[in-house]
Amino acid sequence: MSVVGGIVKGLGVTMKTMVDTITKGAHTVQYPHVREELTPRARGVIALHEENCTACMLCARECPDWCIYIEGHKTLAPPRREGGKPRSVNKLDRFDIDFSLCMYCGICVEVCPFEALFWSPEYEYSELKIADLLHDKSRLGEWMETVPDFESYEAGSDVKAKSVPR
Repeated sequence: MSVVGGIVKGLGVTMKTMVDTITKGAHTVQYPHVREELTPRARGVIALHEENCTACMLCARECPDWCIYIEGHKTLAPPRREGGKPRSVNKLDRFDIDFSLCMYCGICVEVCPFEALFWSPEYEYSELKIADLLHDKSRLGEWMETVPDFESYEAGSDVKAKSVPR
């Protein structure tokens, strides 16, 4: 293709877009007044389901940005069966995510074996001070209210289900 042919083709695309904009209207949304409809599995902010977190630190170890801070302690829990001995379990003391460092890759959500981290579609959480982008476990727990219910996969899709302990 010659240079002139490339220019003509580019101008053709531009003219088609201009005609579509005039006839169908603009593709943009007037943002603060009108919110765009998000896709069902949109990634916004990471939410924490604190009861599921065992402070195993897999998410913090796998995070490429090292923006997850976890502290916990061991405590004794009642035995699972009558006559058994008390078992040692981890209790979560601190769980923070610094969203000023996070690159929203989702590795932490994927590696969590206890389903404690979820994607929330909320994306409006800007702050005036960068220090306020450090969300603690209570703030991360508030985002759980916005996490949508799981949508089943499309028929015929290849699903590799996680093994669920029984």
